[in-house]
Amino acid sequence: MAALSKSIPHNCYEIGHTWHPRCAAAVVHVSRSALAESLRIYGTLYLIAAILRKRKLDYYLYKLLPEILQSTSFLTANGTLYIACFCILRKILGKFYIWSPGFGAALPASYMAILIERKSRRGLLTIYMANQATETLFRMAVARGTITPLRHGEVLLFCITAALFMFFFRCKDGLKGFTYSALKFIVGKEEIPTHSFSPEAAFSKTDRKIKPCEKVSQPVNILTLTKKLMDKVCKHGPRHRCCKHYGDNCISYCIKGFIRMFSIGYLIQCCLRIPSTFRHLFTQPSRLLSLFYNKENFQLGAFLGSFVSIYKGTSCFLRWMRNLDDELHALVAGCLAGISMMFYKSTTISMYLASKLVETIYFKGIEAGKVPYFPHADSIIYAISTSICFQAAVMEVQNLRPSYWKFLLRLTKGRFALMNRKALDVFGTEASKYFKDFTPKLDPRYTVVPPELPLELS
Repeated sequence: MAALSKSIPHNCYEIGHTWHPRCAAAVVHVSRSALAESLRIYGTLYLIAAILRKRKLDYYLYKLLPEILQSTSFLTANGTLYIACFCILRKILGKFYIWSPGFGAALPASYMAILIERKSRRGLLTIYMANQATETLFRMAVARGTITPLRHGEVLLFCITAALFMFFFRCKDGLKGFTYSALKFIVGKEEIPTHSFSPEAAFSKTDRKIKPCEKVSQPVNILTLTKKLMDKVCKHGPRHRCCKHYGDNCISYCIKGFIRMFSIGYLIQCCLRIPSTFRHLFTQPSRLLSLFYNKENFQLGAFLGSFVSIYKGTSCFLRWMRNLDDELHALVAGCLAGISMMFYKSTTISMYLASKLVETIYFKGIEAGKVPYFPHADSIIYAISTSICFQAAVMEVQNLRPSYWKFLLRLTKGRFALMNRKALDVFGTEASKYFKDFTPKLDPRYTVVPPELPLELS
């Protein structure tokens, strides 16, 4: 509590908008840059989403532009209201405390901004920012020595998360919406959730009747022989009666799953690298090869491919061992499949899925009547999470996720880096650790503390 009561007498110009002494002008500058960046982000995002979802012409004519403008207004308001609350809070308090330039200013700004956004998107934004805030708090705790990081902790978290997600996937009404569709796409329709059943109650589809086809004379070539050989290998082999992959035996079923998801992971990573590669295509043509032979491409492919093959292989093995298909198998299979993250370690993925899992369990608790429903909980969580991230962005950038810091710089056209963090070093958070060479040029006519005097806590 003593640390929270410490303060410095500087005004908002000396700490925050060091590029201009007037608060109104600073708010306008941030608003303009946030508006331009928000339009670019959401214009591209909504257009690509509409194309992928194969929206009809009516959507492009009547809904696309309003949705873009509403989301743009939300993000612009978040940035504009932050710098406005930054100045207002300083005028109310008369000084800066350790919490006021970051958390204190961002809390009301974020809450007012999220109310502008569509309700259907608030949940997604809340999950994203809760993930950011949780990782930021973890980094802060590690930096202070409060927590010792666990080796391969992100892999362990992913194993637990994957086990529970796959269990809910196999349970009746366990998952709905996008999460269910995504898991169905990843592991395949053969693992569509069913109740526990024994071989005696298995589907009668095990022996499908295939209509005889008329023999058509085809030229024999290598491709035809290879296809026939693969068909024989896939169809003639061990397959338990509870397994629903009727066209494949258990071994080929796992191999095909690996190849399919490895290819998808490889292509996803290639697509993500296309913009950065083509920017340097004419100056460095050799970088084009790195688009296809980059290490990360194979790592993501190996991660997704091994996840699916391990999950499918474990599920088949348990069906053979127990002579039963049970949703409890998904707990074991999902946990073992989570080890695949060793190929592509990502704290971001683990934290996001863990946050999504907590949300799923919470809503299931509401449906069961065991957990109370809190109105506007998503807006409140978003505001608190964003405030935590802004607190780190102001007081200890080194503990903020680098990608989010870059996003804040783009949103403000670099103005977030112009804060006078050397004046904030007195709070003991090493605010200027990454800004040792930067000292803002302040107009002495608008400053409270002469720039040349040493800083002291009041």
